[in-house]
Amino acid sequence: MNSSQHTIWWHVYPLGFAGADTTGADRSPAPRLLDLVPWLDHLLALGANGLALGPVFESSTHGYDTIDWLAVDPRLGTEADLVILIEAAHAKGVQVMLDGVFNHVGPEFPALIEARNDPSSPAASLFRRDDDGSLGTFEGHGGLIALDHDSPEVARLVTEVLTYWADRGVDAWRLDAAYAVPSTFWATVLPVLRERHPDVYVVGEVLHGDYVAAVADGGLDSVTQYELWQGVWHGLNDVNLHELEWALQRHDGFLDHFVPLTFVGNHDVTRIASQIDDDRHHDHALALLFTLGGTPSVYYGDELGLRALKEERVGGDDAVRPAFPPAPVDAPGVGVPGALPEVLALHQRLIGVRRRHPWLHTARSRTVSVSNETLVLEVVGDGPGKALVVALNLGDDELRVAEPAPGEWLAGRDAGLDGDVLSVGPHGWAVVARR
Repeated sequence: MNSSQHTIWWHVYPLGFAGADTTGADRSPAPRLLDLVPWLDHLLALGANGLALGPVFESSTHGYDTIDWLAVDPRLGTEADLVILIEAAHAKGVQVMLDGVFNHVGPEFPALIEARNDPSSPAASLFRRDDDGSLGTFEGHGGLIALDHDSPEVARLVTEVLTYWADRGVDAWRLDAAYAVPSTFWATVLPVLRERHPDVYVVGEVLHGDYVAAVADGGLDSVTQYELWQGVWHGLNDVNLHELEWALQRHDGFLDHFVPLTFVGNHDVTRIASQIDDDRHHDHALALLFTLGGTPSVYYGDELGLRALKEERVGGDDAVRPAFPPAPVDAPGVGVPGALPEVLALHQRLIGVRRRHPWLHTARSRTVSVSNETLVLEVVGDGPGKALVVALNLGDDELRVAEPAPGEWLAGRDAGLDGDVLSVGPHGWAVVARR
């Protein structure tokens, strides 16, 4: 299996990134996927080496209401355009992940139309029925009709899709709404994929519940670490680092079994710069993302400090799924409204720290001290000399750390070494090697 040890993903929602209409009103064909090719250099400059794409298959509106799993959405281009993007990425050493929406389909999915027209047709067996005989939906969304994952034909179709695109160069899959699909289904379809493509990386979207069982029972490589995301932004925003420390204990437990996909932003949540009210504490979230165990993912625009709120309404995701200019020009972030080059520089610095300490992928954290306003962690890998000290200060007083003894300075703000003591000023943070 793909260990993903050295992978850092840059996560893009293609329909939004390329400025396509996601209402369904205008589905005019355009080769928008090719707009991502010039951005591969930005991905590399960031320090990432994986391109995680949101939905690219033909859909009615936002990408998650699929029409055809084996066709690229005309608003994004053609299969040939996707292959060009994949090959351009591979030429630069960049892996590509696709978003597989296999829990449900959209109203224009041909088999669904057939099933609605003729409930006795073979197509009808593809869809889940509620107790009253009506078609099941995904979490009550009438435009998202649930597949019947007990159907051998559904398993056959999904296996076909997974292998079809892996045959065309796809390195990894995100399984959308994996938490809503029985693990037995993934355990049925993934071995066929892995037999043909043993290095493929598969991560399930799981919000809460038993992460360890989801990975083990489904045969996944990883799941999305929403618990840690919640602990990071909520703990920092509420100045309650005890909450964060509890999430870190949970995270260490998961690392005993698998390496979670870690993030502080994605296409479904308010941007981290808007989640944390105090601007002085935005950096602290990044320090955690890039020093804790996990496979980090950076959502496009977060590396430029963009702000946006997700709202619970139709179109409420649009603000966190913005259009980017066709290609980066001149300097980082130029042409992207609201871009902050200093935030990109911080991402680059911290990703550089991670690249120089690849053992962080599976590192565990030990709490040296914790209060509501301060947290000192020792992040430790397997073997001698593999230890960092991460110190976060959300308070108005200086934080001084003498043990573990601080060594080489790696990154930080409003902090420094004072002899044998690490001094972290009010609202500062630091990452140092342990001496």
